Amino acid sequence: MPNPIVAVVGRPNVGKSTLFNRLTGRRIAIVEDIPGITRDRLYADGEWNGRAYTLIDTGGIGMDDPDPLQTQIRLQAEVAMEEADVILFLADVEDGVMDTDRELANLLRKGETPIFLVVNKADNAARERDAVEFYELGLGDVHTVSALSGRGVADLLDEVVAAFPPESDTDENDDSSVKIALIGRPNVGKSSMLNALLGEDRAIVSPIAGTTRDAIDTRMLWEGNELVLIDTAGIRRSGKIQGTVEYYSVLRAQRAIERCDVAVTIIDSEEGLRDGDKRVAGMAHDAGRASVLCVNKWDLGRNITMEANPGKNPIAAFTEHLRDEMPFVAYASLAYCSALKRTGIGPLVETCLTAAENHALRVATGELNRIVRDAVDSRPLNDKGRTFKVKYATMAAVKPPTIILFVNDPEMMHFSYKRYLENQIRKHFVFEGTPIKLIARKTEDKRDSD
Repeated sequence: MPNPIVAVVGRPNVGKSTLFNRLTGRRIAIVEDIPGITRDRLYADGEWNGRAYTLIDTGGIGMDDPDPLQTQIRLQAEVAMEEADVILFLADVEDGVMDTDRELANLLRKGETPIFLVVNKADNAARERDAVEFYELGLGDVHTVSALSGRGVADLLDEVVAAFPPESDTDENDDSSVKIALIGRPNVGKSSMLNALLGEDRAIVSPIAGTTRDAIDTRMLWEGNELVLIDTAGIRRSGKIQGTVEYYSVLRAQRAIERCDVAVTIIDSEEGLRDGDKRVAGMAHDAGRASVLCVNKWDLGRNITMEANPGKNPIAAFTEHLRDEMPFVAYASLAYCSALKRTGIGPLVETCLTAAENHALRVATGELNRIVRDAVDSRPLNDKGRTFKVKYATMAAVKPPTIILFVNDPEMMHFSYKRYLENQIRKHFVFEGTPIKLIARKTEDKRDSD
């Protein structure tokens, strides 16, 4: 079940980014005493009282935009009401109630999403008394906090978490269907690929970038396997969607990635690999999803990579290009298709099913320990007279395969050695199409800590 979403909205310079950092426990958002410093919408995970949530930091309403203020207010309100489970409406006690606060309150009041009116910068008793005037907004209780010092934040979180939707009693793992999310930049052919997979025009297809706004689930059977296909909106760089309703389309795409088994990054072969393709594939990698790189429009028979490698096998040339440019998903499976001609569709589905199977593959503990010990013995790691030791390895979880190594010093296992161990594991087990998480933990045996 996706985490509940908490959206922070309000005028510029009321402390949204400071509150965002306070609630997530990390300094993620840029915080400056300049109105409009937040130009991207940010999201990050937080946790309170055992409930995880996704927190959204938004740009200030009325921020450096040629559009009328009313338009900006409405856009922000739509974003919050459409997607959030809880809205934190942040105001500034130092400024008092402003006209923009009243306009936003009027719009938010029309929705059914729980709203918490949070008055920031109330870092002493006198300012808490001043916050009484915000009751005029008609949004119920006024919650006074100081995002900078943390005053009142814990009490606020207690009430916010209590307002979350109840946790689902159903286990998504009970659903045996393979969930496949079609992701990519705008206009690379995601909806066309959905239609090709379904064999009929079940999705709206348009050459206009950004046509698909929602993440749409469609069930289908493929040779006895039940699939859930998730078509998503095109994902652009966050700075390019500031001030638009497209923001929550990208958020929905992110949530689709988090709940899928396999993320299929669709790449336009005619345009060639772009930075946006790498960014989208990186989202799937960060979420720990199985990954397939689908090169679409292959029927057109031309692309930049082919032109740069005359006489070379086109698929080999493009594959080499992808591997060189996207080493962070070197494990990803590849498929070459044409959604328009509906060629390569069968192999694409089979590739996705294989990736999903590998994503859920569990390795026997004894065999895993043997491989890890052999790898460490073949390439010992020494640092300042100390030898890196792995006492025990176990597969703690799947989707993605997660291996915990109990070692004498976790700090010694730097990135390159972790990659070496991962490669050794991949040589023995079929993990094509799925990332592997290697986590080093300190052993409790003092004899192995020296």
